[in-house]
Amino acid sequence: MMDRSFSNRINDNFPYTQVNANFIMSHDVTTIIGLEVHVQLKTKTKLFCGCSAEFGASPNTQVCPVCLGLPGALPVMNEQAIELAICAGLAINCSIPELTKWDRKQYFYPDLPKGYQISQFDLPICADGYLEITDPANPDATRHIGIIRAHLEEDAGKSMHDEVAGKSDTRIDLNRCGTPLLEIVSQPDLRSSAEVKEYLTQLKLILTHLGISDCEMQEGSLRVDANVNLHINVDGKKVATPIVEVKNMNSFRAVERAIEFEVERQAIDWQADGLTINDKPKTTRGWDDSKERTFIQREKEESADYRYFPDPDLLPVRIPREQVEEIRKSMRELPNVTCDRLQSQHGLKQYDANVIVNQGPQLVAYFERVADVSGDAKRSSSWVQQDVMRTLKERDMVIDEFPVTSVQLGELLKLVSDAKLDNARARDVFNYLLDKESTVEEAIKSLGIEQVDSSEIDTLCQELLDANPNVVDDVRGGKVQAVGSLIGQAKKKNPNANPQQVRETLLRLIGE
Repeated sequence: MMDRSFSNRINDNFPYTQVNANFIMSHDVTTIIGLEVHVQLKTKTKLFCGCSAEFGASPNTQVCPVCLGLPGALPVMNEQAIELAICAGLAINCSIPELTKWDRKQYFYPDLPKGYQISQFDLPICADGYLEITDPANPDATRHIGIIRAHLEEDAGKSMHDEVAGKSDTRIDLNRCGTPLLEIVSQPDLRSSAEVKEYLTQLKLILTHLGISDCEMQEGSLRVDANVNLHINVDGKKVATPIVEVKNMNSFRAVERAIEFEVERQAIDWQADGLTINDKPKTTRGWDDSKERTFIQREKEESADYRYFPDPDLLPVRIPREQVEEIRKSMRELPNVTCDRLQSQHGLKQYDANVIVNQGPQLVAYFERVADVSGDAKRSSSWVQQDVMRTLKERDMVIDEFPVTSVQLGELLKLVSDAKLDNARARDVFNYLLDKESTVEEAIKSLGIEQVDSSEIDTLCQELLDANPNVVDDVRGGKVQAVGSLIGQAKKKNPNANPQQVRETLLRLIGE
C-alpha cells in the first residue's frame, strides 16, 4: 500500500499528475464514467410561469409569485418545453411514453425559494435512448453510449459568492428560478475523458442544430456532472472504487481535466486504503479549475433523501402518438445526416462538411445557397470557411446579420469560376460589400474593375515574353514555374488581368 500522507498531499495540494501512470498501465483498470447533462431549453418563458427566461437581465427582475414559490401561487405548464423535450428525446433515440408526470424533489438551497424542485422521478418524458459517437481511439469506429433517461425539471436560482471585494458575502439572483431544464442521464458506458468530450460535443451539436438549446456553458445553459469510478482487476476479480460525482465544471476542457484527475486520485486512494464501492457511499466533489484538482463537498444524497412525491398542483401529461409523430416530421435533419448530404450532394470532404455543420443550420443554409448560385460548391466551401467565418468572428456577429448575402457571394464566386474575376479582385469586391450596401455589379464598377479582353491579354503577354527571353528558354527547358515572375509583372501593368488567364496565355504563346 502507498503511504497515506503521500496520497493526501496529492489529493489536497497537487494538480493532476502522472505519478500513478505506471500503476494504471500495469493493472487491468477500467474507467467507468456516466454523465448527467443539464440543458436549459430555448423557450421564451419559464417552465411554470410567464416570466422571461432570457439570460442577462438585472438580478431578481424576472420573477413572479409562481417562480418565487409564494403562498397560493399555482404553476401552469409551458407546452413549448414539452415539445422541445420530445424533440430532444427523438434526436437521441429515446422512447416517448404516453404518460409522464411531475414530482416534487425536496432539498434546501438558499437559491431554491420553494424548498423543493418540480422535477420528474419515475415517469420521465424520455427514456431508453442512445447516442453514437466516434471512437477517439479509432476514428473509423463508433461507440454506442446508452441514455437512461431525459427528464424535465425547473432550475434553481444562482448564488454569487464574494462578488464585492473584501466583503466575503453571498448574493442570490432568482432570475434563473423556474427556467426549463432537460436533464440527460447517460449509462456508465464512457471509458475515457476523450470519449466524454466526443459525447458532449455530439450532444451539444444535436441540441443547437435542432434549436432545442443554445448550450452556452458560460451562461449556465449547459451544465455537466460526471460520475466516475474505477473497476480494478485483482486476482481475476473486479474491484470497484467508490463512485464520485464531480461538479462545477464550466467547459468541456474542464470536464476532461477533472475526470483525468479523478482517475488518478481514485487509483492512489485505492492503493492507500483499499476502500471499495461497498465500503464508502457516493460522494460529491467540486472541481477547482485554477488548482486543477477536485475537492470534497458532501456525501451524495440518494433518491429517498429527496422524498419525492407527485406534485399536487400539476396534472400528469398525456402525450398522444400523433403529437410525437408531428414533432418527428417537423424536425430538421440531424447533424450527421446533414454532414453526409454535404459530402454526397456537394462533393465536400468530410472535414469541410464537419466544419460547416458544426457552425449550425443557419450557416449550412447560407453555404448551400452560395453553392447553388455559384455552381461551385468546393470554392463556396473554401470562402465560407475562410472569409465568411473569419469575418463573423472578427465582428462578433451571427450569419443572419452578415452584410454579404448568400446570393451576392454566390454571384461573386460565379464570376471567379467563369474566369471573369481572379480571387484577389473578388476579395476586393467582398470587402467592399462588407461595408457598403451595393450589388456585386455596382461594387465592381465602383472599384474600377474591368474585364480584360482576351486580345489585350495576348498583347500584354507577348510584350512580356519579348522583354524576357530567358523566361522563355527556362520554360522550354522544363522549368514551367519560371513563368510566375511574368504573371506578377502583368498584374503591375494591368491590375484587372486575371492571373490564371495570364498564365495560360503565356504558356500557350511559348509553346507556339
